[in-house]
Amino acid sequence: MDDPPAIFTRDPLTGLCGSAEALEWLKGTHESDYLQAMLLGLHRFRSVNIAYGHAGGDLALTEIARRIRDFAAQELGPSAMVARVGGGEFLVACSGAMPRERWQWLAEALGRTVGRALPVHGDVLHLLPRIALLRRAPGESGGKMLDRLDQALGSLEQQPGRRVMWADGTHRSRGRSAARLEADLIGAMARDEIGLVFQPQYSVASGDLAGAEVLARWDHPQLGRIGAETLFAIAERGDHIGQLSSHIVHRALACETPWKGRIPLSINITAEDLASDDFAASFAVTLAQTAFPPSMLTLEVTEQSLIADFARSAEALRMIAEMGVRIALDDFGTGYANFRTLKALPIDTLKLDASLVSDVDGDPRDRAILKAIVAMARALSQKIVVEGIERESQLAVLRDEGCDVFQGFLRSGPVSANEISALL
Repeated sequence: MDDPPAIFTRDPLTGLCGSAEALEWLKGTHESDYLQAMLLGLHRFRSVNIAYGHAGGDLALTEIARRIRDFAAQELGPSAMVARVGGGEFLVACSGAMPRERWQWLAEALGRTVGRALPVHGDVLHLLPRIALLRRAPGESGGKMLDRLDQALGSLEQQPGRRVMWADGTHRSRGRSAARLEADLIGAMARDEIGLVFQPQYSVASGDLAGAEVLARWDHPQLGRIGAETLFAIAERGDHIGQLSSHIVHRALACETPWKGRIPLSINITAEDLASDDFAASFAVTLAQTAFPPSMLTLEVTEQSLIADFARSAEALRMIAEMGVRIALDDFGTGYANFRTLKALPIDTLKLDASLVSDVDGDPRDRAILKAIVAMARALSQKIVVEGIERESQLAVLRDEGCDVFQGFLRSGPVSANEISALL
């Protein structure tokens, strides 16, 4: 008689894979496959628990897990596995061929994503991780890989100022330097080489195409496709985030497609955008230059981008809303939005993160939370957009609860402008 299949329990706090499931995933990859992994550790995370209690520590871990999961989905796609393997340790692994230097750049970009401002009980923390990297050696088991990563991370934590290290002891990968890559990015913007893809959005009620979210991509000639998170991490090193964001917005609005102005477009804006004194004025110029109808545009802003200067951000968003542009609060349900945020900002849309609805078709508590959010949004005359829908049963719940729009791999991943035309 065959042994019964192993049953693995997901990490109850973050919803990520646990250690056993991670080992099984590593074991399930073929020995001839390319495989790279990184182990991210939050040094002295215990101090967060001491300072803010376990409830505060759990809030921080949940948000960090979400950032890692979203980063992996954005940059690596379905070939990636993300797991919580310890109190403050997370594993990211990916199959498929990849240059060593790209894996290091991904690690450095992920480190910046995790290290962004993190509100906990009224304070703002910056939890800077250390990351150990490796590529699987021939015949190496999953357990051996984790051992090597754990040893490298332990060694790294004894070296102040050092954040990323390969398990073979090296610091930097061979190849393009950070300065060279930043120069590549400046050149790519000048030559209009930063591409766009579009995440289709669909009406929950009818299933019709209801809009598209703009996502940036850079096909680097040596490193291959670079997604938005790594792209902005490269820009951040050279203080080019504002320039990159402006470039993407202008290109998206100027894009001459057959469907321009026919379906709503959503674009993410950054904290650097909101911090600029002339952001609203320059945005008005871009709208005029591109002749894009403001009523067909939504700007998506996360709570993280509001932290630095809430008053300035609110004023900029109010000025843009007066132009007829809609404002969406992105990643709602994962951060620390309060009623002040919903009252002070001209928000038209709440965009719910995928983690909020991942079990909405099976967990009555998750469904109750969704029902409460929808009721609140209706009272405030706000639309509900839900990310990360992968199952028909999830969509059925959204329909029953009265959500407006969804996006996710149930219907489509990001596509080209021509594919949007075909969908229409």
